[in-house]
Amino acid sequence: MVRTVLLDEIKTILETTDVIKLIEEGFISYSKGNVIVPPVGEMIFEDPPGECHIKYGYIKMDDYYVIKIASGFYNNPELNLPAFDGLMLLFSQKTGQLLSVLLDEGHLTNIRTAAAGAIASKYMAPKQVERIGVFGAGTHGRLQPIYLQKILDCKNIITWGMNQEELDVYQRDMEKLGYTVETTMNPEDITSTCNLIVTCTPSKEPLIMAEQINEGTHITALGSDTPEKQELDSAILKKANRLVVDSIEQCMSRGESFKAMQSGMITQEKMIELGNVISNKNLQRQSDNEITVVDLTGVAIQDIQIAKAIWEALTKNEK
Repeated sequence: MVRTVLLDEIKTILETTDVIKLIEEGFISYSKGNVIVPPVGEMIFEDPPGECHIKYGYIKMDDYYVIKIASGFYNNPELNLPAFDGLMLLFSQKTGQLLSVLLDEGHLTNIRTAAAGAIASKYMAPKQVERIGVFGAGTHGRLQPIYLQKILDCKNIITWGMNQEELDVYQRDMEKLGYTVETTMNPEDITSTCNLIVTCTPSKEPLIMAEQINEGTHITALGSDTPEKQELDSAILKKANRLVVDSIEQCMSRGESFKAMQSGMITQEKMIELGNVISNKNLQRQSDNEITVVDLTGVAIQDIQIAKAIWEALTKNEK
């Protein structure tokens, strides 16, 4: 019988799950060639603006395969609806039978993305971070500082947003969690004062220009997950001493690296996969003077790992 798992139960399991560790293991396995991930399926909507992503894959010789459907409709908050929704389907790799429907409402996608952002900073951010700059005051703009707390000790943040009303709500909510928060609608307020910057917006135009980036800055860019989106001036990737991507294959068709290749700023040879960075200290940040960029487009191995973890936690006492 197919087991349906609702959001509340999923959240309870996540409380005792080391998501960062399991996503790290997934990236390593992916970069070793042990994971099959077909091209992303997606639908882009214009009126109202939204998108639906279908990501799927499996680890070779594993017990399961996973199909994830996730949507983002950015006007939904105006209707008092969440911007994100989705579910994950977990199948037996041995029989093809559907084992579980994880009705996570997009939460697992958000959490695995937050974990990937923390992993990016774990290996590429400067040793000393006094202030975190965040572009985006939505779900990811909140989750990124929270997950960064798992790998660095900094609760001082400055956040850019589209309007002051959105930023005021963000500041109130994050201050309740113990953060010191400044808000701005001027990108240079962030680039001039932060050596760790996270971008997590659905922007289709660059928010940060190359001349704004100081020596020693690390940027984790995770908003550009379709061919149309772009948060960074492509010259930033050219300027970077190290450019890390979650998937070279996927970043050939989407993300900041795709845009930079389109404009002739970089070639594929500049990209290093995150799984290889985790495994090889020589590929990680080597000095606090380096400019580093991690381009995260969201890879199905993240969905596989987190869906497996939920299922195995549910069934471990039933075997």
